[in-house]
Amino acid sequence: MNVVFKRILIVCVGNICRSPTAEFLFSHHLAGTGASLESAGLGALVGKPMDATALQVLSEHGVDGSAHEAQQLNAAMLRDADLVLAMEREHVTQMMRMAPEASGKVMLLDRWGQGADIPDPYRQSREAFDHVYGLIDQAVRSWLPHLRPNRN
Repeated sequence: MNVVFKRILIVCVGNICRSPTAEFLFSHHLAGTGASLESAGLGALVGKPMDATALQVLSEHGVDGSAHEAQQLNAAMLRDADLVLAMEREHVTQMMRMAPEASGKVMLLDRWGQGADIPDPYRQSREAFDHVYGLIDQAVRSWLPHLRPNRN
């Protein structure tokens, strides 16, 4: 089964906590669909692996994010993606400035929920990471019916 959007890009700031968590959760749920998932940061810690706590939380939910390496977002990535998901409204604004032509495909990760910003757990407690994981997991799951074509 294929997906509606082939190339999905998820964006946060550092690309070591939120966006890779969402990227690997989407990859887990969309395995075998032909979807290509990627994440990047507006101010990426280029070349760094996932934050150790974010990686541990993801692993405890049965998803391996150890292959992640942070990368800097650029305008070409925004143009090439079919769908771009941001963690915060401010990220959407920054991406629209970077590549105005991509504005129609840039949306909040929590679009189908409360339309809320997903807070950055970086350098916070384990509880903050658990909370953010729950928000990301819920948002990812809310996108799945919109990404898969009707099965009827």
